[in-house]
Amino acid sequence: MNERFIVFEGGEGSGKSTVAAAVVDRLRADGLDVVHTREPGGTTAGEAVRGLLHLQLAPWAEAFAFLVARAQVVAEVIRPALERGTAVICDRYEASFLAYQGYGRGLDVDSLRTANEIATGGLRPGLTVFLDLDPAVGLARKRGEAESIRIGLETLEFHNRVRQGYLSLMAGAPPGSWVTLDAAESVGKVVEAASSAVRAALGR
Repeated sequence: MNERFIVFEGGEGSGKSTVAAAVVDRLRADGLDVVHTREPGGTTAGEAVRGLLHLQLAPWAEAFAFLVARAQVVAEVIRPALERGTAVICDRYEASFLAYQGYGRGLDVDSLRTANEIATGGLRPGLTVFLDLDPAVGLARKRGEAESIRIGLETLEFHNRVRQGYLSLMAGAPPGSWVTLDAAESVGKVVEAASSAVRAALGR
């Protein structure tokens, strides 16, 4: 695990992207050099892959598309930044992959872990900030928004499985490697809690 590598995770409508961006802004205001990236995306190749994910892909085809994007962002953005000593905050990473493709789509989680290990060279975050929210609330928040990735348009049952996947992953994670925040709270309160957790992880 790399302590300077922080990942934000959460289901649809949890506000993780908004919160991650706000935390990055605060860290930069404190004078900390931070790289902010996202999955899928963060590179030219990753954004091209993101454009494929609105298509009706077979489950493993979709999984490999995510792996392509992740392998590229790790090689091009995340690992070089960490090697420079720069903190990295990433919007989604391995836990999303396992929760959505494994628990949501029903693919074998151990096989997904192995594939992810190859794609990332075993790079793991020092801290995962999980914004937990009832999927029904999250989907209601997102209603009417444009969605470029088909997986965000899946059924409530699918998103309930994803949430249970996240909770299972958290339960099996090393102590202190996950922080869970109640995403039903106000954005300001969640940003404060997330900022405190990230600063502590970075020794700020």
